[in-house]
Amino acid sequence: MSEWLVLTIAVVATCSVVLLAVVVRQRRAGEDDDPSETPDVIEYMTMMIGVIYAIVLGLAIAGVWEARGTADEWVRQEAQALHEMDERAKAFPEEARDQIHERIEAYVAHTAGDEWSHMVDEGELTDLGDELLSQLRATVLAQEPETVAEVQSYQGLVDQVAIVDEARVGRGDSAQPTMPPVVWAGLIAGAVVTVGMVFTLQIQRSGRELLLAGLFSTLLAFLLFLVWYFDDPFAHGLNDSPDAFRSFFPQAVADE
Repeated sequence: MSEWLVLTIAVVATCSVVLLAVVVRQRRAGEDDDPSETPDVIEYMTMMIGVIYAIVLGLAIAGVWEARGTADEWVRQEAQALHEMDERAKAFPEEARDQIHERIEAYVAHTAGDEWSHMVDEGELTDLGDELLSQLRATVLAQEPETVAEVQSYQGLVDQVAIVDEARVGRGDSAQPTMPPVVWAGLIAGAVVTVGMVFTLQIQRSGRELLLAGLFSTLLAFLLFLVWYFDDPFAHGLNDSPDAFRSFFPQAVADE
C-alpha cells in the first residue's frame, strides 16, 4: 500500500470520526447545556495534556528521524569501505587483485539485490550475505604481502573488512522498527485523549469550530504518520539506499 494512501486514509478516517462525534454530541445535548459553564480547571487540564502530548510526540519524531539518519550512515559506510578495499587491492599482483575484486562484487550484488529485499520484508539479513562476507575476509587474510606497498595496503584491507562487518551489523539492527509497541500504544492513546478533551470544552457545530476540530485531528494524524513512516527506515524512508552501492559498483548492481 502506498504511503500517501495510508496518510490519506488516516486523515480522512480521523477527521470523519471527530466531526461525527461533534455532530452526534451536539444533537444529544439538552436545551440547558451551556458551553460557558465549563470549569476553568478543565481548560487548564486540556492545555496541560496538549502540551505534554506535544512534547512526547516531538521526542518520538526526533527519535525515528535520528534512527533514519543512523541507518543511512551505516549503508554509506559499508559501501565506502568496500570501495576502499577495491582500491587498495590494486597494490597486489593481478591474480590476488582479481580474487578480492570478485569477492567484493559478489557481496555487493547480493547485498543490493536479494538481501535488500529480504531485509525490507523480514527485517533481518541473510545467511548468504554473512557467508559472502566471510569469504571476502578469508580472501583478504590469505594474501601474503611482499613489497612495502603491499604491506601497507594489506593492513588497510584488514581494517576495511572490519568496518564493513561493523556497518553490516549496524544495518541489520536498523532493519527493525525503532518504536516498541508500548510506545505506539501510548502515542495512539495520547492522541485519543488529546482529541477527546476537546469535547470536554463543549465544542459547538459552528463552521469555525468544526474546521478547527478537523484541522487539529488532521495535524495529529499527520504527525503520527511521520512517526510510522520513519519508524522502519529501509521499508519507507530509505528504500532507495542501494544507490550507495550502485554509485561505487555500478556493474555489480546492474548485473544483479
